[in-house]
Amino acid sequence: MTTKLNVLQVIPKLGYGGAETGCYDIAHFLSENDCGSFLATSGGELIKFIKKDKVRLIRLPVHSKNPILILFNTLILIIYIFLFKINIIHARSRAPAWSCYFASLITRRSFVTTFHGTYNFKSNIKKFYNSIMLRAKLTIAGSNFIFSHINENYGEYLSKEKKLRVIFRGINVDYFNPKNISVLKQEKLKQEWDLSSNKFTILLPGRLTYWKGQEQFIESLNILIEDYNITNFQAVILGSDQGRKVYSKKLINLVQRYRLNKKIKFIQHCKEMPLAYSLADVVVSASIEPEAFGRVSVEAQAMGKPIVASNIGGSKETIVNKKTGFLYKHDDPRELAKILNTVIQLSVDDLKFMGIEGRKNVTKKFDVETMCQSNLKEYKRLIKN
Repeated sequence: MTTKLNVLQVIPKLGYGGAETGCYDIAHFLSENDCGSFLATSGGELIKFIKKDKVRLIRLPVHSKNPILILFNTLILIIYIFLFKINIIHARSRAPAWSCYFASLITRRSFVTTFHGTYNFKSNIKKFYNSIMLRAKLTIAGSNFIFSHINENYGEYLSKEKKLRVIFRGINVDYFNPKNISVLKQEKLKQEWDLSSNKFTILLPGRLTYWKGQEQFIESLNILIEDYNITNFQAVILGSDQGRKVYSKKLINLVQRYRLNKKIKFIQHCKEMPLAYSLADVVVSASIEPEAFGRVSVEAQAMGKPIVASNIGGSKETIVNKKTGFLYKHDDPRELAKILNTVIQLSVDDLKFMGIEGRKNVTKKFDVETMCQSNLKEYKRLIKN
């Protein structure tokens, strides 16, 4: 008799980030493939979209690093594991991973983690705290970059008994599909954002934080005007400051200093990101620190848009340089300006061809279906062994 696969995923909050949407996608994929799907989280915007008849939601304070709450979460997870016959516990962040680890030891269930980023470890205590992500039977790295980061920095926590595997993150290529864009919605959003149809549109999506490179992006646009005499463009910086008021004020002051007020627009949020991408002629990812995966680069390509990204982290794996986009030296506004000038000079046909190649690239390598299938195969191997 085959044991039914029951998977419990645990994530601090279910927002719109890459880790969260991946967790959401796998949760529903499991339920559609005759598996029990359970999700423990403290909250988040994506909760309202969970199909309650397919995924059982458990609300717990798993976002907390408080040792008492970590112990409390452990006890509650143990009850749920026995009650619903969970056989795979998949943690997607460090604090809940400690609760999952202890619960898996007591219940003797298989423990899985996904290593979503380059966690800082300036002290041995912090490194030990991070090491929980390597104490699982299976650790999933979302890119080759993260795989290398783990091997280089956490080698002492790896062993033959514990498996480390790369499973690229995936996106829903049906959702991020230029064919599904409504022209009426496009025009409405253009009006809301006060965009001109006659100007070259540059989009920089991402929350407002220093390492996403908004400062360098603004610098590059000033260079684009001063050094290349390119003026017929408009730029949208799309993202919330999430309470980082000092940083957002710094960006506004930088725009004012360069007199780019009529060139750059700050938009806090867009409910339909495919629609936002559809308004752009080129998309930029200007991160000055490595992206674990680089979701913007993949989403832009899926939408048939050329992508210009810094040459660090996951973007190096998702972009085919000079074919689906361009890579530039990170933290170098002058090189970014040079490449933006190159892109602006391309013909409509060249831009379209680059977009077509980009969508082919994503459909082949980074489709959410491929990611979900790979996770399911690993789950089945664990309970078989």
